[in-house]
Amino acid sequence: MSQEKTSEADWLRQQERSNLAILKLMVWISLTFGRSIGRLVLYGIAGYFVLFSPKARRFSRNYLHRALDRWAEWSDGYRHVFSFASTIHDRIYLLNDRFDLFDIEVVGAEAVNEAARSHPGALLIGAHLGSFEVLRAVGRSQAGLKVAMLMYEENARKINTTLEAINPAASRDIIPLGRMDSMLHARDMLDAGYAVGMLADRSLKDDATVDCRFLDEMAPFPTGPWRMAAMLRRPVFFMTGLYLGGNRYRLHFEPLADFSHTPREERDAEIRAAMQHYADRLTHYCRLAPYNWFNFFDFWQKK
Repeated sequence: MSQEKTSEADWLRQQERSNLAILKLMVWISLTFGRSIGRLVLYGIAGYFVLFSPKARRFSRNYLHRALDRWAEWSDGYRHVFSFASTIHDRIYLLNDRFDLFDIEVVGAEAVNEAARSHPGALLIGAHLGSFEVLRAVGRSQAGLKVAMLMYEENARKINTTLEAINPAASRDIIPLGRMDSMLHARDMLDAGYAVGMLADRSLKDDATVDCRFLDEMAPFPTGPWRMAAMLRRPVFFMTGLYLGGNRYRLHFEPLADFSHTPREERDAEIRAAMQHYADRLTHYCRLAPYNWFNFFDFWQKK
């Protein structure tokens, strides 16, 4: 791994285009006519994206070469985008408690439950891999399991606007990062028994990063989520909700690190070890479900 460094976040330069009126129309069509009719629109959306977004298509192909360990065809790129569009579309139903529409398998939750017996709450670290909304859905469908999400403040505002267009109650469990009281808010949620999740594969412009080996090549990962995890002194679990096609999802939990009793002088070494372990698990799941990686930018920062 390299020394910590700061790098401009390429993903911040690629602003997401959203239209609230179109989103509300999509929500209405999907909830009125059903998921099957709503999914028909996705084929056109995916095709348009593949045809008219050459930069994102190039970055998708660069990733898929690594994950598939072969040349990525146009059909692979289309499947990649269609998987992304499918998970976004499924949020409409998951946020409206339509769990009956989905087949969701949960793997590894016993380890999280065991840790919760000695530590209130649980700290979950994931990536833009699959659907985090599946985790929130499973939490809402099971009595006593509450899920909150830490995210950058600008993204939190955009997500809250989107969530409120789908279900006004859904934005209550978003904790904005970047505020003076962000960690205190997260700690309070953990103490209240929440599972608090963070995505640790993207950085802001001035975030410190560490290079970790990911899909056989070094890539920068932000240190911020890990420093927060160490200061919160909780066991940390990897989590991902993989989209398996159709209406099927599989939610995975794995132990990543335990900062409960880490001495201050050992914190940096433990953070770096945890980050590489995280990158190793990302590599595993990207190869297991390659079309679930939703970072359409220059992740390895090859200029």
